[in-house]
Amino acid sequence: MKKILILSICLLMCAKSSLAANIRNPFSKTFDTRSKELRYQYNVLKDDEKKQMEGKLLNRTPSGYMTVQEYEDLSEYKDKSNFEFDVPKIERPSDFKYVPQPLFKIVKYNSPAGSVELTLGKKLFVRKMINAQGIVSPDYSKLVYPAVYYYPDSASVACDLFVIPLLGDENVLNTILKANVANRNPVPILSTDKSIDNFAAFRTLTPVDFSTDGTKLLVKEKLGSSEDGIWETKLYVYDFTNRVSYDLIEIRDAISYFWKEYMDVNLVDKRWDIIPLGFDLNSPNRVVVQAYAYTGSTPVYLGAWSVDYKGEQSRLISFNKSFIPSVSENGLKVVRDGVESYQTVEIQEKFLKQQGKVLEKQKKAEDKEVVKGIKNEYKYNIRVLNSDYKDEYRDYKKLQTLKGSTEGPELEEAYKKYLKDQLAKDIIKTEKQIKQKQKEIDSVDKKLDKLYDKTGESSKSTDNPEESVQNQ
Repeated sequence: MKKILILSICLLMCAKSSLAANIRNPFSKTFDTRSKELRYQYNVLKDDEKKQMEGKLLNRTPSGYMTVQEYEDLSEYKDKSNFEFDVPKIERPSDFKYVPQPLFKIVKYNSPAGSVELTLGKKLFVRKMINAQGIVSPDYSKLVYPAVYYYPDSASVACDLFVIPLLGDENVLNTILKANVANRNPVPILSTDKSIDNFAAFRTLTPVDFSTDGTKLLVKEKLGSSEDGIWETKLYVYDFTNRVSYDLIEIRDAISYFWKEYMDVNLVDKRWDIIPLGFDLNSPNRVVVQAYAYTGSTPVYLGAWSVDYKGEQSRLISFNKSFIPSVSENGLKVVRDGVESYQTVEIQEKFLKQQGKVLEKQKKAEDKEVVKGIKNEYKYNIRVLNSDYKDEYRDYKKLQTLKGSTEGPELEEAYKKYLKDQLAKDIIKTEKQIKQKQKEIDSVDKKLDKLYDKTGESSKSTDNPEESVQNQ
């Protein structure tokens, strides 16, 4: 009986111990869900910072990998007018040692007067659109060029006249060479008829010259057919100040009227045309032209004429063939002026090699600084996370302590008072840290001032290093 009693007591003790083992203390740290939640958030944010740091280190050299957001950012529309372009160069094939690079110079566009013509060639029929020779204004503020279009269905040609603003702080030649159609004004200042009802018809616009002040542009439009030649030449003057164009049809009417009334020759029955020379040297607001009739093997001279830029008053200048009208040459253009010598290319090659070594060292140093900056940023963010986690955990533990002694509205007021007191302590602590950092900065400034006194320099020279180098 005693044995049975002792055995039952032992079984009861074991059952109590196993039951006690399964019961968890609600006040133990392992059961504290809020502290676990704070720790979990801290670890997640810490891992995110580490991944961002590793991503920045990998993306120092861009690769094909990118996120959807990065791809969408790169796919956004970009205004081409803000793009910057370099001076175009002839690419050197890998098996070539030397490829002559052309040299350029700026010359007068309308020289000799009236000689400017479009050169289309076979490229137009292959590409269906080409950009012809442009003209630069006398003040180098804009470049005007014709865009010529070819329509294979009717074998016809049409044209638009566009303006490219020239903006740049470099020398004038480089500014002109860097002009790109991406920077042009989207709306053309002049356009021809683009109908394709006449087979093999062409309508082209050719800038003749700018006025002396660069505010007006003389343009000729040639109408004709590739099968039977030019039909007629029309004249236009575009006023950049008022943004309006004037049709100088009055000059053709005046020439026809004069020859019919005074010479009894009906030019309507004849093949004749005008050749615009440019703006009058003595009267800058008037345009000078020469007229010819093509009735035989030798063209017949119809005289030199002038008309004001609005096409309202025409005048006969001379019937003398040997008379050369005084015409101003204002517009400019860029032409080739030989090529660089081989010796110059060799010197440039040596210089580029030396410069390449310096740039490579500089690139490595800059990359090292970038890596250092990324790691320092990561360390700073981790310190901020640690500080935030400690503050949150501290406030939570204080709340738990207050719950053990108070409850209800008193608990809320006590916790608010604690938060205010703790904020004041944190502010005092931060102010002390700021003062300490300021003392360190002042100490470094004093050391720099002593160094400047020894070398004879001033701290102002470090603000503008270019001036200090020039002074030395």
